[in-house]
Amino acid sequence: MRLIKEQLARLLTVSLLIGTATSYAAPNGPDYQKQAIDSPQRSFPIFYQKLKDRMEFSLGWQKNQLTPQEWKAQGLAKAREIIFPYQDNTPFNPVVIDAVDRGSYMAKKVVFNISNESRVMAFLLEPKGDGPFPAALFLHDHGSKFDIGKEKFVQTWDDDKRLKSSQAWGDKFFSGHFPGDELAKRGYVVLSIDALGWGDRSVEGFETNSQQALASNLFNLGSSFAGIIALEDARAADFLASQPRVDKKRVAAVGFSMGAFRSWQVAALSDSITASIVDCWMGTMQGLMVPGNNQLKGQSAFSMLHPYISRYLDYPDIAALSAPKPMLVYAGGQDSLFPIDSVNDAFKTMHSVWDANQASDKLTTKIWPDKGHTFTWDMQQQAFDWLDQQFQR
Repeated sequence: MRLIKEQLARLLTVSLLIGTATSYAAPNGPDYQKQAIDSPQRSFPIFYQKLKDRMEFSLGWQKNQLTPQEWKAQGLAKAREIIFPYQDNTPFNPVVIDAVDRGSYMAKKVVFNISNESRVMAFLLEPKGDGPFPAALFLHDHGSKFDIGKEKFVQTWDDDKRLKSSQAWGDKFFSGHFPGDELAKRGYVVLSIDALGWGDRSVEGFETNSQQALASNLFNLGSSFAGIIALEDARAADFLASQPRVDKKRVAAVGFSMGAFRSWQVAALSDSITASIVDCWMGTMQGLMVPGNNQLKGQSAFSMLHPYISRYLDYPDIAALSAPKPMLVYAGGQDSLFPIDSVNDAFKTMHSVWDANQASDKLTTKIWPDKGHTFTWDMQQQAFDWLDQQFQR
């Protein structure tokens, strides 16, 4: 008996080390599992496929017999209920604390109440003249880089350390440009903000385990990391639309990577956003939830994780709640974060919704075959030309 116990102990040790499930027959009972975690990152239970099969998306576009208007009303109600942790109508009370002249536009640092709890500093670019001007809310990526947020899209000043960091970021992803400034040169009012945990709202060392701890604590507080970001994006959209020289009928959201997720999300949830540019973040939940995908490694996922949303709506469903608003969605054919089959499945759902709204010309989707996870100069130029066309400029 002692020998049998030693053999079983060695077998259990080996199975835990190699990460595979091991079962054996108990002397007087059924087989049972001694280890139930699988996948290269030890991030899935071995029964994950059964859980995936239970993802109903009960309010998804392809699950209903409703008119587009009825579906949108039901879907928006549920999305806002799950995504927003609470409602906030705190007065913005903005104050401009600095400004520099950049030729055809002014770059300002403006402080305002983005929520009842947080007063933040953002970059506001305003063309010279009376307006009203079209506008764009720029939503930065994750990138596991937290020292800069709003600075990823808009060139900062009087901060050499962050300027150097943001220039390197622009060289890596944006062909050396600051996309927010490029759109301001076209005559747009631009607002660029920090999400919670980035730029002025970050701390040194946040890139280690702090994201998970922050997300856990927010869950315990009855909120969520992703919910706070979504609420603040909607508030930022309202703030931008409230500016006296902004044309409220022409306010876009623009985002790259996590910012693209934020862009289609705020386009759906906020009435202030009337168009959106979405670069490198679209796919179906099930298509992205595969072993090895970056979304399943923890940390960064928390900033885009809304508990229980999959019971009701898939990612393309949420984006499609913005229909018939104009939306441009880019994907990179070489982007390892977003498998092309998943991207195409999402595009199919989205086009179906815009078609049902008699607005097929308002949705443009494009896969760039030779691009990875990026927003290069040619992609920016085409995107901004598209936005000009939507806003009839």
